[in-house]
Amino acid sequence: MDRDFQQTTWDDQLENDLGELLRLAVREDSGAAGDLTTLALVPEDAIGRAEVVFRSRGVIAGLRAAKFAAGAVEPRVRWTAVAEDRQEATIGASVARMEGPARGLLRAERLVLNLLGRLSGIATLTRQYVEAVRGTQARIYDTRKTTPGWRRLEKYAVRCGGGHNHRTGLFDAVLIKDNHLALGADPAAGNSVRYTPAEAVRRARQFLAGQTGAASGAAIVEVEVDTLEQLDEVLAAAPDIVLLDNMSPAMLAEAVARRNAAGSAAELEASGGVSLATVRPIALSGVERISVGALTHSAVCLDVGLDWVS
Repeated sequence: MDRDFQQTTWDDQLENDLGELLRLAVREDSGAAGDLTTLALVPEDAIGRAEVVFRSRGVIAGLRAAKFAAGAVEPRVRWTAVAEDRQEATIGASVARMEGPARGLLRAERLVLNLLGRLSGIATLTRQYVEAVRGTQARIYDTRKTTPGWRRLEKYAVRCGGGHNHRTGLFDAVLIKDNHLALGADPAAGNSVRYTPAEAVRRARQFLAGQTGAASGAAIVEVEVDTLEQLDEVLAAAPDIVLLDNMSPAMLAEAVARRNAAGSAAELEASGGVSLATVRPIALSGVERISVGALTHSAVCLDVGLDWVS
């Protein structure tokens, strides 16, 4: 398959999402009264200087987000990046410098560090998965198991780690899963006949043919199967991708052989039970795609701090 899901880049849509998050973040941290400790102790005209330092090794992601965060709290802050997203940072590495009114820098500190730590943690874990499958044809994909409101930022972090983005949301691809088959029905049969996976693919193609824009016939159609017998049936319906749910490496290898024997152009995606311990055997089965929810729902924030400069 020559097409893929839309890959997240730093664009206006991502910045708009970030702006909404920052408005909430500033409000929940400062409230109406502001930073009481800083107001009590730090002179209004004091100037602060600090370096943003990685205290653990990892892949950088979110420097532009951190700059926006600092500016949202204190517009007069001067932010200078000395590294770039996607680079690996060693322990003690300085990645940016901030200078400006000390009160504003202190208010911005936790927000800046939270963004960098969270996004860099995702990028770092993603890089580990990507390295684990190096030398195979498998690509690592994220899922929709993201923090509400953070999706584009977290998918951007996956890209910084070398991974690929699965669909952004429900609006930009068809992904037929067990629940759709359980709840969907053929109106022509009085809503009593459930679709098989293959019939659901054909129905989705018919629906998309009558749509325009992102929901047009060009949208990717993916379908989930639980058994090799379902795979054999669904390949005849020509989906773009078949998601192989919770199959062992041996079953995945058999699925690849059956797909190849059928002459199908569908790519195969392994999903379920994927960890750093299992991902390479899964990749060696020959599947093209491996989706990993852990990239976003289980990533550990990196330890990032501010070192104040006198």
